[in-house]
Amino acid sequence: MTPADPPGGPGTEGPADPPIEPGAGRPRRTLWHHTGRGLHGLALLGAWAGLAVLAGLTLFLGSSRELTLASHDAVVRPTLDRHVVVRTGPVLPDLRIDSGAPLGVDITLGKTDARSTPELVDRYAVIASSPEGAQARVREAVTDMATQAALRGAAAGAVPVLVWVLVGPRRRRELLRALPSRRGALTVTAGVAVGVAWWQPWTPEDGRVADDRSWVALEEFLGSDVPVPAELDGVEVRGDVTTNQTRRLIESAVTTYEKSRGFYAAAAEAAGELDLRLPEDDEEVVVFVSDRHDNIGMDAVARAVGDAAGARVVYNGGDDTSTGATWEAFSLDSVTAAFDGYERIGVAGNHDNGDFVADYLSDHGWRMLDGEVEEGPTGGTLLGLADPRSSGLGSWRDETGLSFAEVGSRLADLACEQDEPVSTILVHDANLATEALTRGCVELVLGGHLHVDAGPELIEGPDGEIGYRYTMGTTGGAAYAFALGSKPRREAQVTLVTYRDGRAVGLQGVFLQTNGRWDLGEYVALERPEDPEDLEELDPEVSTPPDVPDSGPATGPSRPGSSPDPGDDID
Repeated sequence: MTPADPPGGPGTEGPADPPIEPGAGRPRRTLWHHTGRGLHGLALLGAWAGLAVLAGLTLFLGSSRELTLASHDAVVRPTLDRHVVVRTGPVLPDLRIDSGAPLGVDITLGKTDARSTPELVDRYAVIASSPEGAQARVREAVTDMATQAALRGAAAGAVPVLVWVLVGPRRRRELLRALPSRRGALTVTAGVAVGVAWWQPWTPEDGRVADDRSWVALEEFLGSDVPVPAELDGVEVRGDVTTNQTRRLIESAVTTYEKSRGFYAAAAEAAGELDLRLPEDDEEVVVFVSDRHDNIGMDAVARAVGDAAGARVVYNGGDDTSTGATWEAFSLDSVTAAFDGYERIGVAGNHDNGDFVADYLSDHGWRMLDGEVEEGPTGGTLLGLADPRSSGLGSWRDETGLSFAEVGSRLADLACEQDEPVSTILVHDANLATEALTRGCVELVLGGHLHVDAGPELIEGPDGEIGYRYTMGTTGGAAYAFALGSKPRREAQVTLVTYRDGRAVGLQGVFLQTNGRWDLGEYVALERPEDPEDLEELDPEVSTPPDVPDSGPATGPSRPGSSPDPGDDID
């Protein structure tokens, strides 16, 4: 018998081995074991969550964001004191108001372009009277900081948990047993020393001038002689600024705030009662604004007109700013916040110099047209382009030296490449698309720039195609390039464009006078007769771009009976 033979000799069968059951040879997993593993996992998850919250909160409260706010370079920092604190610098008093939230914000204002302190103070007042844009900008910055801190906190909180898991229980026991040793004591001491060196609790903090000043209510600061609007009841200022000059500045700001808020609030309320031409069941309305020139007070008014007409889309014809500089971001924040919930489409104007305005609006939810034929918001097709005297030239950005007429010709070529005429071309200056009209390649051209309401003009193409050109006045009521003030400098305008099946079928201008009176323009149907005799009755007039297009706004009255109110930049 060999060792391999079974008992009983070769060829004999011994007793069969019992079958091997699954899991034999391994310890049985009891309910208690599984429960322990589950609790261990929950403990690790809880430790990660606690460390992540602690790290995220620490990172969040230590973070800051540089941005442009209220025409200033500014630094925004989150706090836990439930107040919005605005630190205005060494001359003007700091301001504080309850945030209405568990968190607060500390805002330090830096450089600005204001030419004088009185101008700056009054600018604050007008911006404060229409605060939605500034509030949205700060909210966006704080939300972004919180998101970044949460992600970094989650990553930081995971590090010690991962180290704990990777080290394993055996190695953890070994390290624990090594603590009473000399090496363990040196390791712990070195770790504590590194932490203390990083923290440096012995470094004293220098006292700040602001720490010695108390907060007082604005009403108390100004005294009983100056009535404070009810909206400013919660505003506090640092209480030791007592010079007569400073008090006069604040009094002026309060007066400007009250005038501005009162005028535009009344105009927005009255807009809701206007007898506008409302769309039929198969029609849609687009609200058209242009040439705001930083007048943020008109944004809520324009939105009120759009809401009253049932609009859900806004066209912006450009010149939102006076120079296109970054300090004018407050104007872009305002128009963006005002039309929150609308589909927002725009082009840059000649005063929106450079790429800042178009890029900023694009980053904040606007579809900025840039020389490509796109689907329109109401159907049909849409084409637009920034003014060539300012920034983008669509796909021709790398080309320089193109004249206004050459850009207009390129725009016409794009429109005429389509199988059907383009439904709408949106430009800052309607003259830029006149060639597209005269070639019969577009049905409606919308523009602004001149600050004068003109049209709609019917223009016949070479084969009887019908197109219209319309120039709207200034939504900001701008008599000059900078229109921010407690009321419009001249008649302010918003236009309602009615579409049916993707084609523009009518226009209605809505005009706000400098005295707060609303004037309604007639609804003008954009007829497209097929019979030549009917076309002659419409008396079409064909215009061509001037050899040297006007590069700035008109300064005369835009309608009979209205007159510009030059004044100062801000009153």
